[in-house]
Amino acid sequence: MVHATGEDRAVHLSREAVELRDAGHHEAAVRNLREALTLAPNNAAVKDALVKIQQDEGNGHHLIDLCRRYTTQKDEKAGKDAARYLQTDGLVPPEGVALECAKLLLSHQASSLSSLQDDIISGLVRQNASVRQFFSSQLQVSVTTFFDEIYSRGDGAAVCLDTVVLDPSVWPSEDDRLHCERELFQLFIAKLMESGHDLDGRSLKGIARLLAVDAAKLRDLVDDESLDVIVTSLDHRLPLEWRSQATLATVKYLEVSKEVGEKQLSGLISAKLSKSRIDDFIVAFSATAAVFPVAPEVAAGLFLSDTFMASLKPLTARDPKSRRMEKIVLELLSAACISSTSRDAISKNFSDWLSHILSNGSDQSSELAAVILAKIRASGNNGTSTSNGKVHGNDNHASELVDRFKGLMLRHNGENIANAIEGLAYSSIDPEVKEQLAGDSSFLRGLIKVLHEKSNDTSVLYGGLMIILNLTQFLPNLSEEQKKISQLKSYAEAKQNGVKNAPNVLEDDEHVIARCNIVVDTGVVPLLVACGRSTTTPSIHELISRIMLSLSRNPKSRGTLAQQGAAKLLLNIASSDSNFNATIQNTSHALARVLISVNPSHVFPLSGFPHVTSAIRPLVALLMSPEATNITAEQPSDMLPVFESLLALTNLATHPDVAAPEAIVRHAWAQVEDLLLSGNPLIQRAACELVCNLMTCESGVIKLADGTKRAAQRLHILIALTDTDDLTTRRAAGGALAMLTEFDAVIAGILDRPRGVQLLLNLCQEDDDGLVHRGVTCVRNLTCAASGEIGRRAIESVKEGGGVEVLSNMLKKTRNQLVLQIGVEALKPLVG
Repeated sequence: MVHATGEDRAVHLSREAVELRDAGHHEAAVRNLREALTLAPNNAAVKDALVKIQQDEGNGHHLIDLCRRYTTQKDEKAGKDAARYLQTDGLVPPEGVALECAKLLLSHQASSLSSLQDDIISGLVRQNASVRQFFSSQLQVSVTTFFDEIYSRGDGAAVCLDTVVLDPSVWPSEDDRLHCERELFQLFIAKLMESGHDLDGRSLKGIARLLAVDAAKLRDLVDDESLDVIVTSLDHRLPLEWRSQATLATVKYLEVSKEVGEKQLSGLISAKLSKSRIDDFIVAFSATAAVFPVAPEVAAGLFLSDTFMASLKPLTARDPKSRRMEKIVLELLSAACISSTSRDAISKNFSDWLSHILSNGSDQSSELAAVILAKIRASGNNGTSTSNGKVHGNDNHASELVDRFKGLMLRHNGENIANAIEGLAYSSIDPEVKEQLAGDSSFLRGLIKVLHEKSNDTSVLYGGLMIILNLTQFLPNLSEEQKKISQLKSYAEAKQNGVKNAPNVLEDDEHVIARCNIVVDTGVVPLLVACGRSTTTPSIHELISRIMLSLSRNPKSRGTLAQQGAAKLLLNIASSDSNFNATIQNTSHALARVLISVNPSHVFPLSGFPHVTSAIRPLVALLMSPEATNITAEQPSDMLPVFESLLALTNLATHPDVAAPEAIVRHAWAQVEDLLLSGNPLIQRAACELVCNLMTCESGVIKLADGTKRAAQRLHILIALTDTDDLTTRRAAGGALAMLTEFDAVIAGILDRPRGVQLLLNLCQEDDDGLVHRGVTCVRNLTCAASGEIGRRAIESVKEGGGVEVLSNMLKKTRNQLVLQIGVEALKPLVG
């Protein structure tokens, strides 16, 4: 929310912008408006000023003037102002002005203008359909000529050609568009072959974007020579930006070409390996490593082939040639660990070499070797096989690796720690390592500090959050059937490996809760709140949701979580995606747990943010999830989110703002009504307690008291629940009826139901004082609250059911003064 001072400043700036525009000082007006938009993007006065400036014809002429000064007078300031204008959200030049500006720039040789031409041209193409239409007409005349005209003007301008050929609205027909698109793609390929990477990967960007959008229509143009030039661009010695474009192009091509593309790629890699030259080895290994994360099956097929292994093994010798290849081989092995079959091959063939590098390699190489060994160990083997069949003792080895990673992380002081974080992420799968890390408070504080500092580095943040997730992750709840299957599987694996495969005691709930408490005390929640606010990356949100679900399991921690902003964090993530998925499921479940154990007024103040109703939809989503609607006897654990969601909604229904229960009735009533009939006694109890709390709002009462047939059916269910075996369910049903029997329509419904009055009288005869209180209140309402014919019928029905005797006996037994008072009131009309 923008503070009032910021709003005031924005309004002042917007008014000043209009005055400056009227006085002819357009540049100053645009600067003011840009600042105003930053301060208050949704302010009506700012928007009004924006509209006025946009509608001013002088605005467009000013852009032309800037472009003319830039091109003819080489006024760089004018060029910067023009580029800045085109990059400002909401400022769009008139179509005629934009087209004139584009033609003006293209009338000058690219070499005569600075790099600012790239920003201006790309801005014009992005903003204006008339410019895209002009580009389209030029491409239809000659794709090659116009390509050469634009390509040398900059990355943005060149990639804008992709924008034009991918916009069907500026082409006379799809055939014309596709013809130019195919020619453009071939020109980018030719340019890549011709110039390599001396233009900052410009051609790669064009190739990658076209394949990303239209690979299916271009795949026949990717012959062996074309694929080779793309694959060569995966060389790990090239800048990451270029390799990223080449990776995208390769993956998109493999997706559409399937077996044909895989065969092409395999042939290219094999051809490079057969040359036995270092440069070719580097390209082959780089390409395979790049493909592993995005197409692991394809990459594993290459990696595990006899040709590949025959080329790779000799490079792990201890000679000068091998040392030159050390880094790329390690990067390849690290990438290959994503595949289980590749991990097995690495463990079998390269463990000795990795151990040697760990002890004798350079700092960077030994770090990579440590990460690979951690990945191998995390695959689930109890030992790491060496190339001669021996097995390393893993306990000491693992401890050494963990100590090494911890030392690397602390020594780097937040810089160049990706390898250490990745190694710890894999190592912390081991229960002993979890305990070791959780017991080191200085390490945890250092990790949280690093993640705060590196929150914009997704790879480091992901790895760090994975460590925290491993420390806090509970074993899944299994049904009896699932437990039997797991035991049989463990027995089979133990028999095969000759090793006892029992669950580790360090993974039980007691140990995990202890680790969760340590993590909370170390300050992880403020970190998660900061990460949730600064990133929208789905993978990061997914990790945060899983961590929060674990941390919220302990009721004693929930107050602390709420105080540190967990509820707002979870609401933010829950609202980030309209589709119900695993992240939303976990986030909503964690939110439910927090809201069960805290006063909702503390989380949702009457005047403040967030509003209490913002929590309703995520909680209702749990009631509507596939797990909730596909209940089976074999998966009772799936009902836990439903149960805890009902408890949270019950708590929210007590919020002083009546909007809370009203929203619950509006969004959740259908699901709650179904759950009243659940065969699971805990679910039925929770649903009944929620219905009881919803009787405090008008919408809830109407559901049972509007006199309709449907209301009567709901009432019958509620009356029946006063006779269940579960005491708490009976209390909840009785409490709801105690409020509902103040209405004639409800009393009439009870009278119409066989045994309706008798069930209420039965409550008055219970041993539980709470049930007696509810029952006698219902009977008092029947005998006192109803009027006219319904009142007479109610009194007669209570008399016929033995109400006088029941109430008299109750009054003799009870010591509760309030119950005595209500009982006397109920009895008077019966004996008067």
